[in-house]
Amino acid sequence: MTSYKLLWDDPVCDIEVPERLLSSYEQLEYYHLVGRCVHVPIREGSEEEIMLVHSSEYLEVVKSTQTMNQEELRRVSKNYDAVYFHPNSYRCAKLAVGATLQLVDSVMSGKVLNGMALVRPPGHHSQRNAANGFCVFNNVAIAAQYAKRRYGLQRILIVDWDVHHGQGIQYIFEEDPSVLYYSWHRYEHQKFWPLLRESDYDAVGQGNGKGFNINVPWNKVGMGNSDYLAAFFHVLLPVAFEFAPELILVSSGYDSGIGDPEGEMKATPECFAHLTHFLMQLANGRLCAVLEGGYHLKSLSESVSMTVKTLLGDPLPRISGEMAPCLSSVESIQNVRAAHKPYWKCLMYEGNCCSVCFLQMWLINMRHDAKKNTFFSAVLGFILPVAYSYQPDLTIIVIGPNRSLGINGISLLTRLLQGLAESRSLVVIQVRSEIKLVQSVAKALTGVSTPDFGPYAPASQENVLEIRRLRDQLQQEWKMLQCSGE
Repeated sequence: MTSYKLLWDDPVCDIEVPERLLSSYEQLEYYHLVGRCVHVPIREGSEEEIMLVHSSEYLEVVKSTQTMNQEELRRVSKNYDAVYFHPNSYRCAKLAVGATLQLVDSVMSGKVLNGMALVRPPGHHSQRNAANGFCVFNNVAIAAQYAKRRYGLQRILIVDWDVHHGQGIQYIFEEDPSVLYYSWHRYEHQKFWPLLRESDYDAVGQGNGKGFNINVPWNKVGMGNSDYLAAFFHVLLPVAFEFAPELILVSSGYDSGIGDPEGEMKATPECFAHLTHFLMQLANGRLCAVLEGGYHLKSLSESVSMTVKTLLGDPLPRISGEMAPCLSSVESIQNVRAAHKPYWKCLMYEGNCCSVCFLQMWLINMRHDAKKNTFFSAVLGFILPVAYSYQPDLTIIVIGPNRSLGINGISLLTRLLQGLAESRSLVVIQVRSEIKLVQSVAKALTGVSTPDFGPYAPASQENVLEIRRLRDQLQQEWKMLQCSGE
């Protein structure tokens, strides 16, 4: 997949180079990660697999580039936006598809718990009948259709953290409620490529797919760790746990990281470790990350390495920077939550503002049967934002004899909190003869996938109203809560 490159001068396309893969692999070797991974043999994607997403006419166009001279390649490339072709583009694009599908097979069969496909060309901009934005075949979209067909999956989550909107994936699945597509992207009020109105927060899907397309538009540059985490805490994770995916596909573009000339954002490589950690708590840990963009070689290779370290279960690094999202990201997150309020129970009592659904377990006295309903609201909407704001050196979880949270909930909470304090966690169980609890917590501490928490149930309106009062008192001190302010 490194055997094609730009053959003529093009300032738009000259950043997409083979060194993107080479530097990423070299960095993985530097950290001694390559030898710790299971190597999945790659193959070419078949024409039938490619046509799960793309038309036969477009496939023939790409296939024809194999025998073209430079001038012919240049003419064909000009038919598309920000694309170049090389005589090896077709074969490399088929290998990118095949490698992605091999990873899906390995994860779904249990051969590996999770994995990352370092592929090139990227895919998330590619559409049914068109190459776009360096992308030839839509690797992740093909993988989603393949997984649905081969394994009968009914709920697939695609998380796209590339700095550009993956409009190709959006177009393919915007009417499909079996695929939840989440993308954050530089938007700047439609002034940043791909310059599309449908990249904004109010593009929620079409027909039966309404509510299953989530766009978080960044309307300024310089978004950092706190902005990315806030979008996860207040948008993606609540909806994702309610959706309960059976497989997670990550369009892993690292042009959203610090130093990248395309994104101009400030998220550090460590941030991607934490994002990966949170996603690993869904779908019983079945996660396939697939490389998309990333054009600052050092930032790209470090971010890839952080992602792989996390997939391997290494302790998470401390995340840097002040945990205070900027006003622009707060506005975007509020708009997204309001737009999706009609479609998700976790947002159903939000009103015009985006309030935090917070159960402060040591302050609010609730009925026993409400505990499970408020778990996700409490953990994602308050506990994690405050904990990440505080950045502790040690996390202590105390489980008392009068607990109302079940074993699965305690294990999930333990796993989520392991992103803090470089994964230094101490769990104190003040209960006798709770062998199953001890075993479950021990598995959580050692990185084993947590059991299913069960069907999602929203917090009651009564609880949310009480929570708002507490939020208003606390959000000035804990800035990560301001994403849920008025």
